[in-house]
Amino acid sequence: MTQLAKVFELNRQGLNIARGVAIAVVLLLPLVVLGLIHQDQYWLSVSFGALFVGVSDPGGEYAHRVPPMALTGVAGALLTALGFGVGGQAWGFVVLVAFVVTLLGGLAVKFGVHRFAQATLLNVWFIIAITLPDAYRADHIHPNAWAQALAWLIGSALWIAFTCIVWLARGRTAEPSPVPEIPGDTSPVKLTRPIILFALIRAVALAAAVAIAFGLHVPNADWMPLATIVAMKPSLQQSTLVGEQRVAGTIIGAAVATLFLLTVHNKYGLEVVIVVLAVVAASIRGVNYAWYCAASAGAVLIALDLPHPSNLADEGRRVLFTFVGAGIAVVVLLLAGLLAKRAAKTAPQSPQASPA
Repeated sequence: MTQLAKVFELNRQGLNIARGVAIAVVLLLPLVVLGLIHQDQYWLSVSFGALFVGVSDPGGEYAHRVPPMALTGVAGALLTALGFGVGGQAWGFVVLVAFVVTLLGGLAVKFGVHRFAQATLLNVWFIIAITLPDAYRADHIHPNAWAQALAWLIGSALWIAFTCIVWLARGRTAEPSPVPEIPGDTSPVKLTRPIILFALIRAVALAAAVAIAFGLHVPNADWMPLATIVAMKPSLQQSTLVGEQRVAGTIIGAAVATLFLLTVHNKYGLEVVIVVLAVVAASIRGVNYAWYCAASAGAVLIALDLPHPSNLADEGRRVLFTFVGAGIAVVVLLLAGLLAKRAAKTAPQSPQASPA
């Protein structure tokens, strides 16, 4: 089997329609409610809050499930306020904050692979949050950082309340994790020198992408930092195949996002497209990781343009910057390979972190 075939190899037993239906409900309900009260500028914060809190559910007894979900909700709200607060501010400050958030997210593996997966997802949301203010202002909307943080908390609380209702309805029995691919292990992991160095490399790479997008005031470069964080391997322990799947999925996702942004000109239509892509991603995560990354990347890249969809020239430049972001991720992937070889010679590998 060729390497390309391995990247796109399908495991049809991994299809999970039920999870996709659950995601559809989670995203569509706030979309309808906020649309009716004309507050749809909060839909992304509410939806991502509910979605990421749901992903952080480790399963098991309900008393064991609530703390990690609540931690994701609170941490996500703080990052939402920070992201919307610094977005559009002095570029040097934005770069510094993005560097610190990414570095801390990489070092979160110290608290176990489950907490590390939570931090990786929140890191992606933070990059979205620092990019959205400019897009909202272009649509003559002036977002309030704390209102967006409250929207995230509301989404988080809705998911926790939903899981409580389901738990009571099922007789207070232990429930499996909605995303079993993400391990629930919270055992501490030793921060070795290669792990710290890799976290530093990732943070520098993302900071460079943010600096280009924000510091050089390059038009339509907002997809670059997001493509970088989505395409980069989050963990030194993840395989080269996973890294290749992330890069390939990000590029395909950019093409999908561009297609819909150029053909769907209604904002509500684009919101439905985001829901559909999220449902597809949730359903096929166990089928093929590259296609999962493609659907996820397509959804989040459309979300960046949702407040202010643009034209063919703008989208062409965004695709170009997506390739640049993916190129940065490839460089990090190569450096990760060198670090992994060095780590294998000097010390035993740490527990493997599941791809987020």
